[in-house]
Amino acid sequence: MLKSKTFVKKTRSGGVLKIVREHYLRDDIWCGSEVCKECKDEAPVLQEDACIESNLCSYPHYLIPDTNVVLHQLDILVDPLIRNVVILQTVLQEVRHRSPTVYKRIKDAIHEKDKHFYTFTNEHHRETFIEREQGESANDRNDRAIRVAAKWYTDHLAKVTDGGPLKVVLLTNDRANKEKAEQCGLIVYRCEEYIKSLIGNPELVDRLALTADDQNEVTGSKLLFPEHLPLSRIQTGIKNGTFLQGTFHANRDNYLEGTVFIHREGADINEVLLRGFQNLNRAVHQDVVAVELLPKEHWVAPSSVVLLDDSPNDEDAEEDETENKLKSEASESSALKPTGRVVGVIKRNWRPFCGMLSQSQIKEATRHLFTPADRRIPRIRIETRQAATLVGQRIMVAIDGWPKNSRYPNGHFVKNLGTAGDKETETEVLLLEHDVPHQPFSQAVLSFLPKMPWSITEEELKVRADLRHLFVCSVDPPGCTDIDDALHCRELENGNLEVGVHIADVSHFIRPGNALDQEAASRGTTVYLCGKRIDMVPELLSSNLCSLRSNVERLAFSCIWEMNHKAEIIKNHFTKSIINSKASLTYAEAQMRIDDTTMNDDITKSLRGLNKLAKILKGRRIDKGALTLSSPEVRFHIDSETHDPIDLQTKELMETNSMVEEFMLLANISVAQKIYDEFSECALLRKHPAPPPSNYDILIKAAKSKDLEIHTDSAKALADSLNNATTESFPYFNTLLRILATRCMMQAVYFCSGMDNDFHHYGLASPIYTHFTSPIRRYSDIIVHRLLAVAINADSTYPDLMDKHKQSALCSNLNYRHKMAQYAQRASVAFHTQLFFKNKGIINEEGFILFVRKNAIIILIPKFGLEGTVFFENKDKPSPHLNFDSEGPTLKVEEHTFHIFDKVKVTISLDASNLQHQRIRMALIEPVIPGVSVPVPESEPVAKKPKLDR
Repeated sequence: MLKSKTFVKKTRSGGVLKIVREHYLRDDIWCGSEVCKECKDEAPVLQEDACIESNLCSYPHYLIPDTNVVLHQLDILVDPLIRNVVILQTVLQEVRHRSPTVYKRIKDAIHEKDKHFYTFTNEHHRETFIEREQGESANDRNDRAIRVAAKWYTDHLAKVTDGGPLKVVLLTNDRANKEKAEQCGLIVYRCEEYIKSLIGNPELVDRLALTADDQNEVTGSKLLFPEHLPLSRIQTGIKNGTFLQGTFHANRDNYLEGTVFIHREGADINEVLLRGFQNLNRAVHQDVVAVELLPKEHWVAPSSVVLLDDSPNDEDAEEDETENKLKSEASESSALKPTGRVVGVIKRNWRPFCGMLSQSQIKEATRHLFTPADRRIPRIRIETRQAATLVGQRIMVAIDGWPKNSRYPNGHFVKNLGTAGDKETETEVLLLEHDVPHQPFSQAVLSFLPKMPWSITEEELKVRADLRHLFVCSVDPPGCTDIDDALHCRELENGNLEVGVHIADVSHFIRPGNALDQEAASRGTTVYLCGKRIDMVPELLSSNLCSLRSNVERLAFSCIWEMNHKAEIIKNHFTKSIINSKASLTYAEAQMRIDDTTMNDDITKSLRGLNKLAKILKGRRIDKGALTLSSPEVRFHIDSETHDPIDLQTKELMETNSMVEEFMLLANISVAQKIYDEFSECALLRKHPAPPPSNYDILIKAAKSKDLEIHTDSAKALADSLNNATTESFPYFNTLLRILATRCMMQAVYFCSGMDNDFHHYGLASPIYTHFTSPIRRYSDIIVHRLLAVAINADSTYPDLMDKHKQSALCSNLNYRHKMAQYAQRASVAFHTQLFFKNKGIINEEGFILFVRKNAIIILIPKFGLEGTVFFENKDKPSPHLNFDSEGPTLKVEEHTFHIFDKVKVTISLDASNLQHQRIRMALIEPVIPGVSVPVPESEPVAKKPKLDR
């Protein structure tokens, strides 16, 4: 049966367009139930025995949730207890339109066989399709469609079971919808009513999201925040320039401050500072908000005060005292920033947050405060009856809303992750908090892996360069199993050198568009944590078939240059190849071979040739202005049995690290030029923007404190002045400057060549750059391999590869994933550092001041690559006299003045008083300041060192 929908649409030019859409109605859409013999469904989803223990429904029943229940109570629906649910097409369409995240989660639940969720296509069923009546809103029409489908199910099941016990229960939180459904004779309950009726499942009740009515009940009557403006007024304000739209970033160190990054291209103002509760107006980190600028006389400078919201009470506390502390700061007029207030929220970016419960002091209370692990997220008030069990556990909580008369947002419990401090739990938390996809690979993904045993086919041998005879070797960190790259160097008959960089041919195994490719694109990168690796591709590829292990034949993509002995490139070519690596070496093993004059085998000769050329290449890069920066990286020695860190040291870099790096850079630059020459509009490249001059202020001030000058007009000027900035009395000074220079840099990003015209890589001083050399662990490199393969006619193209808009969207995801992977890695190092200090008691160490703040100094301990803060304001004792000078910057504490890079001595210990935010606590020993510094603790006996798992 054919229906047609007709509607008119106004065109841009002001004309009217009539649109007719055909809508087919069918008789062969089945109910999906095992009990039904009338429907000819070969694979029914809904069970005959649909029993769940309930005080309200003692009979077997199927659930039909309306749209709002799916949107707001999804944490309930995805619980393993809830099964046999009919998801109507009307509901699915509305959810898809209103929340892509919820839509994806409900689709995943539908695909989960154990859940028995069935999609009923009611909009195309002859007996359940309804037309919108005159004067009826789209929302009311959809509510009626849901009631009609529920009525059809009720009648259909009664008919096929001869009035048997199986029923249909409609779940809705809409009063009007509930009343109308009852008038139709349907069994209908509010979601909360139904969940509370389930026997022996208190955890499910905690997962109920608060509805708007509940939220008003929970909060007080006192108005704490200004009303948010309606969306229509916000849009008008943005159009006429009264308001600015941007993304809100909360300040990690000061909960009363945040910044809105403005979205509009070419806007005069890129950032707006927000300060104080009223001006933040319930914005949560990453929300898209509308802001109104305050008059210039109310503009302020970013605060140097460190403020953490850790007050123990769960009342709507007065914040006046804290806000006054911020207002009392004197601001230099040059440091003033455009300041504003939030007038409305355009898009909430809420997700489930990990953290811990702060149990209410009131006996038998059910309302408690939840403290997120991420300090940028406000505390959340939740209702739970299992607080006693959840104390000391890491849990997940979702925000439901933030009323204008509540100090905190309201939310609901989602999931218990495990005991706080437990290694597995904490790893899970940091992966969730940094949005790192870490679920096991699905069957759909694994189905695209090659069948084992795998071997190179005759066809491949015919179309690839056979390089198995070459003395190729790989050089990697110890314990590396995902070996992306291998190298070779040999002398040619004409006296020149042939150098080859051979990269795992991952794109041979991952074909465009399949489930394996989509999963790798979504993950974007492999994430390396301490003692754990979350692979971008399944292990069969990452550690076996793609890994260029020694003494096995592997498919590679080779970049081969002919060079003279001055490392000048005479010619280069790219080819798909087959290699057989002759050795998998660590950096230390390769270094030992180069240094050992008694060794003269082919691999060692190759390494010496590579090392010699690498030194020339590096010298040339540095002459062009490439930066040599520094960061204090640490390596843990892990106990082989307990997997706890038992020793911690900064990573030592050798010549061989630099050797491998030089040839990877050369390969990346050569490939970048090749793919850009061939595909000027859709090459995936990587750029590193030059930092704005203001970024260097702190670096210039730090050098000035030692009467040295830093020039930042160009990368070359910066590199030269860093090389010259040395003081004989302070050898570590130059390293500290380079660490500080690293902090001034911008983030390097992927981009599509057709969408940008600035290609320059500032840090490498290269006009063009990309990533080609690590396709096992970076998806960007897989795309670059595909582009290069098309360029040399080694593979065929596909539409998305040549679409610059698709490439650009992919780059955005890759940039996000890389950034989050970096943060997750840092969090993992921080957690393992805490584990290390947990068993050490108090340690005394020398360090250097990296930053001077208004009420604190931030110290770097070179021995451990560790940063920590010494606070000079303590709630428990009177504060010393502090005088902060932003020009220096210097901080005078009593009679002593602290400068950047001053040498200090501190005690280091683990402060576990806050179980969630355990932190390394530092206290000043030297210089001795009466009432501020602490006495030198007595050194503890050194425990016998356990064996190291190297």
